[in-house]
Amino acid sequence: MRITRVLSASLLMLGLAVAPAAADSSPTPTDSASADGDAPTLAGTSFRTATEVEQGQTATASGSTGDYLYWSFPADAGQRPTVKATVKLPESSRSGAQSWQLDVYDGLRRRQACQYGAQTRTAGQDAASVDLSCTLRTVRAWSETWADDPLPGTYYVRLTAVGLTTADLGLPVSTEVRVDSKDIGGSAAVDGSLAEPLVPGN
Repeated sequence: MRITRVLSASLLMLGLAVAPAAADSSPTPTDSASADGDAPTLAGTSFRTATEVEQGQTATASGSTGDYLYWSFPADAGQRPTVKATVKLPESSRSGAQSWQLDVYDGLRRRQACQYGAQTRTAGQDAASVDLSCTLRTVRAWSETWADDPLPGTYYVRLTAVGLTTADLGLPVSTEVRVDSKDIGGSAAVDGSLAEPLVPGN
């Protein structure tokens, strides 16, 4: 009887020792969120609900003429971002031409000037699409408090139609927005360093 009790106790202790090892060897679920790198397919309707998009991604969204569509993207010092947008207009007959406008704001919601690009364009009554672009000034590492220079942080893109007639309000449209940046140096460097010495060494 005593031998049976000792044997039972030994088997119980052996089971407790093996159980954690068996639990550790069981497969663990993988993180599927890390594999989700798809570009966004929705746009926000205000600054607070702006859809985040990474540089190099092409974001798409459906909307209606008269809507304000918002996206946001990050930009760092030394970058010169270029925002491009394409609006595919409805195939149904429109009452007239449509003008679309692309605006870019910094994190303080100050409208940023475009160095170049077609920020506002008018599409004819039979046009299938309209392309817009805005190349910002080089993002600076620092700025004076009174200046309106672009600084590192989040930027907002707003796309909307302007000057619409009442008959064209609410017509369905589809949009594409993409942000790319070019690293700028030399005369446009923003950290105070020179790409080359002013006076070559002897």
